[in-house]
Amino acid sequence: MTADYFLTTERLGFRLWTEDDLGLAVSLWSDPRVTRLIDARPQLTRDEVRQRLDLEIRNQRDLGVQYWPFFVLGSGDFAGCCGLKPYEGDPALYEMGFHVRFRHWGRGLATEAARAVIGHAGAVLHLPLVLAGHNPENHASKRILEKLGFRHVRDEVFSGTGLVHPLYELGLGIEPGMR
Repeated sequence: MTADYFLTTERLGFRLWTEDDLGLAVSLWSDPRVTRLIDARPQLTRDEVRQRLDLEIRNQRDLGVQYWPFFVLGSGDFAGCCGLKPYEGDPALYEMGFHVRFRHWGRGLATEAARAVIGHAGAVLHLPLVLAGHNPENHASKRILEKLGFRHVRDEVFSGTGLVHPLYELGLGIEPGMR
């Protein structure tokens, strides 16, 4: 199974979303425990999850990024997704995010996944910086971003929740245009 992973950590393997992954996507994005802090809708329907999956696949095809699904090495259990998306539609600026299935909360997988994505963003994609945000009620995500070295730059309204979310940035030590 590791042959399918384009990125691995000590415990995780990342691969690309495919059209056949609707069941995995539903197990993540239709769980209100996972989405309550990233989406104002009380629970995403199967059709709404399909739209999200289609967006991830399109982002990978068009931009080479998505919130990549990650799996626990050894068991192959789907644990969540972590990756990049264009910030406010700007293909020159990327925002990192992570969504972890409830059964995997509290195990440090979000931090491990985010570290891997940050490394990929710098070493492979040659991005000079990465942005990230979180719901103001999501204290766990705030701690993860701070632990990873992100610095708060401003607060802004996030369309997914309609709330003011803090926005952070992390410089990756790469000068713009140095590809």
